[in-house]
Amino acid sequence: MSANDNPDQLVLSSDNLHPANLIPELCASFYRLGWVTGTGGGICIRTGDKVYIAPSGVQKERIQPSHIFVLPYPQPSPHADRVFLRRPALELKESACTPLFWNAFELRDAGSCVHTHSQNAVMATLLWSGDVFRISHQMIKGVRISGTGSALSYLDTLEVPIIENTPNEEDLKDSMAEAMKAHPNAAGVLVRRHGVYVWGKDWEKAKTQTECLDYLFEIGVKMKLAGVPTVLNA
Repeated sequence: MSANDNPDQLVLSSDNLHPANLIPELCASFYRLGWVTGTGGGICIRTGDKVYIAPSGVQKERIQPSHIFVLPYPQPSPHADRVFLRRPALELKESACTPLFWNAFELRDAGSCVHTHSQNAVMATLLWSGDVFRISHQMIKGVRISGTGSALSYLDTLEVPIIENTPNEEDLKDSMAEAMKAHPNAAGVLVRRHGVYVWGKDWEKAKTQTECLDYLFEIGVKMKLAGVPTVLNA
């Protein structure tokens, strides 16, 4: 039976690396790290012409493959309602992050995007009053230029733009896109008092960069509170 006859085939696989199996595993991992709580945050994975997205309103550590939404990429029309290849049988909605994930696909050709509510990310947006988080001379080689290019080096200055939060997450789409265009080398976008969006060429690189950025946000916050400059020769 094909996926056209039974869309559930799109999320049924014994392969641990299938997106429908990876997303629940990664969301549970992010939950244990304290990056996502309750039903907030998430991850999407794009493979070829399909995008796999976690649901909204499900406890992140309890997501199952059967909860995953599958969308075509690209969408048939940017001006129409989103088209789905597969919806869960339960009354669930796709992640509210979906429009922001699409920014990573369209502006960075990303294969995956992660959204966390990490306290390190939130604190960074509170201590950096401007619109950019900056840090240099740290172990930033795990972060790539634009999130999908070559790796940064110890001597580079990492910059992550900060945008202002909105009551509804989907309303961040335009300001996130503007920040990405204004900072073409950025591998992520911070949302003040909310969290961060990070992307990569595939899920491994998106996960790695999220981990690296979270480390840099944490050490940057500690340096700031200790009165230590986060950028040398600035």
